[in-house]
Amino acid sequence: MPKYLIERPVPGVGKLTADELQAAARKSNEVLDVMAGRAQWIQSYVSDDTLMCVYIAADEDAVREHAETSGFLYDKLYQVHGIIDPTTGEG
Repeated sequence: MPKYLIERPVPGVGKLTADELQAAARKSNEVLDVMAGRAQWIQSYVSDDTLMCVYIAADEDAVREHAETSGFLYDKLYQVHGIIDPTTGEG
């Protein structure tokens, strides 16, 4: 399945408590359970006002369905075509 990077604007997300982040993760997991494997949340990076989330999903429609159903809407959705890191530059 393709991998996606999702940019979610969430004002103040960087100031949420551990309990608030846990509740958000729980809600996301509940929606994913209903989606029967068409999408899988890998991880999210929390900044001041944005969540950057990594998903594996059957297609963009599955990512959109998760966003709409969970209420965690997104600003931008990117399909990941590859990953590079410092070792990519080694010959």
